Amino acid sequence: MVQTHPIVHWPEFESVLCGDMTDRERLGLPDYYVADCLASRQQALFERLRGLNVAELLAKIEAADTELAEKIVAANVLALIGDPRIQTLKPEMVTITGGLVSLGLPETAVADVLARFDKLGLNEDWIRKECPQHQVKLASYRIGKYPVTNQEYRDFLLDSHYSEMPSSWAFRRYPIERANHPVYTLSAQACDAYAQWLATQTGRQFRLPTEAEWEFAAAGPERLEFPWGSEFDVNLTNCCETGLFNSTAVGLFTGGQSCFGVYDLAGNVEEYVSDDYLPYPGGPIIDDHLSQIHGAYRVARGGSFARFRDLARTRRRHGHNPRSTTYAMGFRLAESI
Repeated sequence: MVQTHPIVHWPEFESVLCGDMTDRERLGLPDYYVADCLASRQQALFERLRGLNVAELLAKIEAADTELAEKIVAANVLALIGDPRIQTLKPEMVTITGGLVSLGLPETAVADVLARFDKLGLNEDWIRKECPQHQVKLASYRIGKYPVTNQEYRDFLLDSHYSEMPSSWAFRRYPIERANHPVYTLSAQACDAYAQWLATQTGRQFRLPTEAEWEFAAAGPERLEFPWGSEFDVNLTNCCETGLFNSTAVGLFTGGQSCFGVYDLAGNVEEYVSDDYLPYPGGPIIDDHLSQIHGAYRVARGGSFARFRDLARTRRRHGHNPRSTTYAMGFRLAESI
């Protein structure tokens, strides 16, 4: 009998995350192979969906009442025949009006965050990076509706001959069946190079978002804990609790977008921003494992399919840990107006 790994929530596990766990133990997986939770259904779904046209497939993806398994297969079919949402030289951008915005976490809220995520083995210093709450004046800007995809990064490589290929591409071959999935396992420098290439190609001011721009796009003026609201919902994001342990096509989690209509800001792949880590004004300098590994390091936001829900919080500041194989580092674009 084929064993499948069900979609489970981390609180159902008995153990608490700790430093001496293997990557598989951290993900709640045994040390032997188990089929993914969709394996037994994908062929039947593919047979049912492969005859649909592009408009019908898009309707499946965007409908709130389409079950996740069907959305995933519909999007993978669309990847093979061409996803009209992905336009390399004309990425869909969302305009966000600037102003004086509040960011960060009050010092008094650190204990509450640690208590609410107590089984995830969080270090208090990781949360103190978010302190203090402070105000930043933002100019109006645009941010990508979706993360940058494999198809877009492929177009960049073919035109520029840039040398860095994603290590998630097996044998460095382009995964056409994942054309509309976010590209990941890149360096921050490769993400910068892509944005600079696109700016040159289009004459527009593309770049990576600042930390402040990213957080405001995710949390909005109400300073939400997650892009959709104050409570975690496993149905609105692709993180460990979802149980997929794999990337998904962009824009699948209807209802998980931020108040501005920006998708995938929680889960799927982690997103580099343009800033290296520095303490917030008046905040403590946190010398944690990332600074001990890297010295200076680029901040990433949003969590991924291989990280737990704490990293999907809109205020969480983190980065790439090269000592783990479960970091899916990607990015999205911003544009100066």
